[in-house]
Amino acid sequence: MKTYTKTMFFLTISVLIFTLVGCSVSVPDVPVKIVRNIESDIQHQNSPISRRFEQAAPNAQTAVDSALELSKKYAALSEQAAELRHKNQELVSENGELKDKSIIIESELKQAKKELAEANELLIEMRIELNNWKTDVIGFRDELRDADKAQLETLLRILEELGGEVNTEVSTQQDKSVAKAPQSEQKLKITQVLGESNE
Repeated sequence: MKTYTKTMFFLTISVLIFTLVGCSVSVPDVPVKIVRNIESDIQHQNSPISRRFEQAAPNAQTAVDSALELSKKYAALSEQAAELRHKNQELVSENGELKDKSIIIESELKQAKKELAEANELLIEMRIELNNWKTDVIGFRDELRDADKAQLETLLRILEELGGEVNTEVSTQQDKSVAKAPQSEQKLKITQVLGESNE
């Protein structure tokens, strides 16, 4: 293609020089035909290229219109980007606040677990002490019964030694009823038995 352009250039310059000089020599039509053939070939080769650019802009949109359209799209996208940045900053700040709250809540949870464990241990100790107290009360009650029984037996012996008659059936029944009755009733029955024996 460079050779064609060079030859065309030299041919056109030579034709111009001959016409200006006014030379009467007749120039053959062959170079003009060659030039026309070369021009038609160049146009034929350039036609698909021009069609390609025509297909790229089917609506015959000018560069100004496309620039305006692109600037509008850019403005919309920049607004969306600004909104997304703002939302991102809000989410980051909210995430930081939630992390701070979670740290506080975790420390409170650890403290609550510790207090709960201490309270559980205290309840276990209190339950053990209560069970011990119950066994002590039950044991003390048995000891009181044994002491009351021993006291009644000694009173009966004293009565026998003093010459009183003691009915063993009545005394055993009374001993059983006295053992089953509460302490205030036991003392009342004992005093009744003592009063009867004294008579």
